[in-house]
Amino acid sequence: MFSGSIPALVTPFRDGAFDEKAFRRLVDWQIDNGSSALVPCGTTGEASTLSNAEHHRVIEVCVEQVAGRVPVIAGCGSNDTMNALLHMNFARKSGAQAALCVAPYYNRPSQAGIIAHFSYLAEHNDLPIVLYNVPGRTVTDILPETVCELAKRYPDKIVAIKDASGDLSRVTDHRMGIGKNFCQLSGDDELALPANAAGAVGCISVTANVAPRLCADFQAACAANDFEKARELNDKLYPLHYAMFSDASPAPLKYALSRVFEGINDELRLPLVPASAEARAKVDAALVHAGLL
Repeated sequence: MFSGSIPALVTPFRDGAFDEKAFRRLVDWQIDNGSSALVPCGTTGEASTLSNAEHHRVIEVCVEQVAGRVPVIAGCGSNDTMNALLHMNFARKSGAQAALCVAPYYNRPSQAGIIAHFSYLAEHNDLPIVLYNVPGRTVTDILPETVCELAKRYPDKIVAIKDASGDLSRVTDHRMGIGKNFCQLSGDDELALPANAAGAVGCISVTANVAPRLCADFQAACAANDFEKARELNDKLYPLHYAMFSDASPAPLKYALSRVFEGINDELRLPLVPASAEARAKVDAALVHAGLL
């Protein structure tokens, strides 16, 4: 269903407000440079700092600007099941192709609670769901047996996972427990190469915001089983993957974009602040290494 390089888009701000003009230009740039789908309102998009009205406007603008050229996987996650459903209902009406739904955070539900959460969403909305597992942020971990249970229970609704657990063995756990048709996407840029080798088919990427063509070419090489080329491209990108997290994300990324993409600044929303001088130096060095500066 989804594959390749899929940027989790930043949400540009200017003077505290959503910078719609810059966002539309970013969407076009991503598509022109080979991104195979787009994710608005994910973690990288600072969704946790957006009001519901802003959240929905970002999704709406993304769908409008994409105009059917690539799929839109709208970030719809929440620690509140009903608010996640609210986002999904809006995303479906706006024309998004799927919803990216993170494991409920802060509440720390049990595995039974996670199953109940995603089951409710699957039963009350027709939009396909991409599970998003990022225990480093949510504390809660969607364990492989839970992923398999949900995918088997709702094969037409729960269709993919963005796995940012850092545990590469889960690609095989999911493939053997569900089947090879279940769409597995890496949630960690630096692990995309081994994840693809194990059976993943792409990455929902931070780095692709700033290096869309390199990330798209890397994913295309993996899909063609040209791992010699994939390793070469991965080596160019590897320092950048880590530089993106040299300070609280997406601060380093927004700084990187301000360096290579005219019209986007490094403005964030509190409690996030601009990247430190040390992080900016790491970003600059990584951009040079990747041939982007």
